Amino acid sequence: MTEASPDGLAEQLRSARQWAGITQEQLAGLSTVSVRAIRDLEQGRVRHPRRETLRLLAGAMRLSDARRAALELAVEGAEAGTVMRETYGAELAPPPQPLRRLVGRTEELRSLTALLATEHERLLSVVGLVGVGKTRLAQEAALLLHGRDRTPVLWVDMNEAAPSPTSGPAVSRSPRSALTGWARSLALGGRGLDELASVIRGRATLLVLDGHDAAPHIAPPLLELLHACERLKVLITTREPHRTPGNRMLPLGPLPVPEPEPSHGTGTPLPGESLTAGQPAVELMLSYVGHMRPDLMPGDSLVRTVACLSRALDGVPRAMEAAASWLLLRSPAELLRIARATPLDVVDDVTAGDTGGEGFAALLAAAVRRLDDAPAALLGDLSMLPDGWSADQAAAGLSRPPAAVVRDVHALMLRGLVRRLPGEEDGAPRFGVLNLVRQHAAERSAALVPASALVS
Repeated sequence: MTEASPDGLAEQLRSARQWAGITQEQLAGLSTVSVRAIRDLEQGRVRHPRRETLRLLAGAMRLSDARRAALELAVEGAEAGTVMRETYGAELAPPPQPLRRLVGRTEELRSLTALLATEHERLLSVVGLVGVGKTRLAQEAALLLHGRDRTPVLWVDMNEAAPSPTSGPAVSRSPRSALTGWARSLALGGRGLDELASVIRGRATLLVLDGHDAAPHIAPPLLELLHACERLKVLITTREPHRTPGNRMLPLGPLPVPEPEPSHGTGTPLPGESLTAGQPAVELMLSYVGHMRPDLMPGDSLVRTVACLSRALDGVPRAMEAAASWLLLRSPAELLRIARATPLDVVDDVTAGDTGGEGFAALLAAAVRRLDDAPAALLGDLSMLPDGWSADQAAAGLSRPPAAVVRDVHALMLRGLVRRLPGEEDGAPRFGVLNLVRQHAAERSAALVPASALVS
């Protein structure tokens, strides 16, 4: 007897029958396929059954499109493109389910979904600092499209190592991995154009390339796919702007943080006033604190400390979550003191070195290193200014040409290193450098100073 591979046809069929809750004899009666044929398939004696046999079995077990496709793809030598074309739909290509609810981002979500709903915007990039919530926003938008319009969503994690779509049968046994393998290869300038185009064709589809940070330009094969599939939309999440004609960029900044003092100036809440109302960063930070230290009572004192923490950490979700883990060792007041003085000391939790990837502080440093020299030098100078400067004020104070300052501040805002503050001064918007990048900005700026200037 020939043994089937663990994820091959024999295991797929046996698993599907057990999921359906029927015996081999019952399946034979429902499908008109003989018991002996079913037994041979489940024992791996038959590796190349007729497609009609599989369809009869799938219909008798009432398999979903995804399970049906997986069953057909498990057949050795099965042509993935043919199977996909026949079963492609919303069920075969769902977005990943988020593990947490989305906090804040109401306006950003409305803007993104509105753009995805138009016919003319087909290539969009959500751009922002690492840890700011780009993936979570894209998930929510994809879920809305998938649930409301039954739009297939091809979700590709560009940070996840995956085999080539042509590397062997292990890929073709999973419908999703076949689709995402083609899409990942295509996004990196490789193969997959013909396969994806033949599957998607004229079907409305959302392709999400999550964490596509490899290059500042979109690979030509991906643009060819957009031209070939007229109802396809591509959504990219990235730390770096993609400078491609037709690409609509949506900068995503940190969550809004509370002002240093309450607007009424008394330091205590007014009757009926909530300390968290309209403060998504405080709400999110409180949830992190509550999960890490459920023994802490969320009274006014703790809420005010958490509000100050969220402000010190710029309202960046990943930074706030990492900082909350240190409450196992520190009191909220101690944590706030450290976050105000050296915020980078609390943005990597104790598990940061165990995941095999870079810690958050290192990723922030990399974001500053990737800057061109001119915006990097400006960021270093701006990090020395108190928050609330306008572009004209910064240009005058730093003795720089206003046009150059405006251009470089724009580049810094696209990357999420500078944020716009609430309100205006003399009709001009106010800005500030993120606390989390001030140290890295100063170090990068100092490295740009010519050696001759240091000697003199």
